[in-house]
Amino acid sequence: MHGVMFWKSHQACSWSKSGPHGIFEPQQVSRLITWQDGRCTNSFLASLPRPESHLSVATGFGSATIYWLLRHSPEFLKPYSAAGTIQDYVVAMLCGLQRPVMSDHNAASWGYFNTDSRSWNFHILEESGFPTHLLPDVAEAGAIAGQSTHQWFGIPQGTKVGVALGDLQCSVYSCMSRSTDAVLNISTSVQLAASMPPGFKPAKCSDPSAPVAYFPYFNRTYLGVAASLNGGNVLATFVTMLAQWMADLGPAGLSRAQVEADAFTELEKRQPGCTGGLECQAERLEQPSEMIQTALAQTDTQLTINPTLLGERHLPEELASVSSISPSNLSLGHVTRALCRGIAQNIHAMLPSQQLKEWGIERVIGSGSALSRNEVLRQEVEKAFPLPFCYGQDVDAAAGAALVLLQESPRRTVEEPQGDS
Repeated sequence: MHGVMFWKSHQACSWSKSGPHGIFEPQQVSRLITWQDGRCTNSFLASLPRPESHLSVATGFGSATIYWLLRHSPEFLKPYSAAGTIQDYVVAMLCGLQRPVMSDHNAASWGYFNTDSRSWNFHILEESGFPTHLLPDVAEAGAIAGQSTHQWFGIPQGTKVGVALGDLQCSVYSCMSRSTDAVLNISTSVQLAASMPPGFKPAKCSDPSAPVAYFPYFNRTYLGVAASLNGGNVLATFVTMLAQWMADLGPAGLSRAQVEADAFTELEKRQPGCTGGLECQAERLEQPSEMIQTALAQTDTQLTINPTLLGERHLPEELASVSSISPSNLSLGHVTRALCRGIAQNIHAMLPSQQLKEWGIERVIGSGSALSRNEVLRQEVEKAFPLPFCYGQDVDAAAGAALVLLQESPRRTVEEPQGDS
């Protein structure tokens, strides 16, 4: 939802048939620049004009990327007349929109968007030479962008198409059954989110050092979110390190790949359906059962691990550290327990349980692959957050988006000229 791609209106795609299905092929478009893009350094971001928004701008945000291209590669932007997230591109192509329509979810995630007035910071952007003609029109989340102009994979022509929504907001919507729930999702990274009360307004100015951000949700409410960059990816890095150490210390010629292949063979014995795809690879790297069992046997440890290998958006320079090391706490069980505790305490430090209680939160819904497969991690998050926990309902952004359009829409339709792109 933070990323950006560019296209040329009227020449952005071509429609054709593949058997019984209609398909579109991208034509005059750029490559997608994702939220993981790291070209915008802290010094570059500090040189940008201050947004009139409560949300800060970070590297990988669409507006920051466009600013970088404007300064370092202005020729790149010249052929294009439209920009948006890859979701917005798909919606525009389906509906034949010459000017893309973006939800306030995605606009807020781009930066330089005022969520109160639901408008871009045009004055600030224009004064700094930003190509504002590339900015999409903005609609409320849940609005209908238009109707499909072609049959598409069995979806008939004339079907209403909603504006693209934020994946975080839809993920939360898919499993938050009541407003007093908070959702803790631990997969590759970690998100802890809670719906703010009706009428809540965030501060008018951005604070890059704040660990909690407030994103537009639905029905003009906000979602308070602590989003950590460090979750299951930290566990995966730890296991990769162990495999490398085993290869370095093992018989001559034994590679890390061989060590990991042996681990995969063991996983396949336990899980015959595993074919070596990404999900299986993630499981064998993040959640080896032997590692979890050693940590379950080690119910406590004095070892302390701050797991911020990637820093955090609000503290980019604060990297991981280990303290309180002693000869008695260097076993695999101690280290795994301390690592899981560190992940739980890190997200708790960003959004403490006391703050959740002040917001009226009564229960935490735990979800995500790292949490569902790791009993030690579940134990540690329950220690960190002394609130009732509920598991078993994984977040699903696609299901959430469908529910939004069924339950919240259509509230209004975006008026937009139709035609082939």
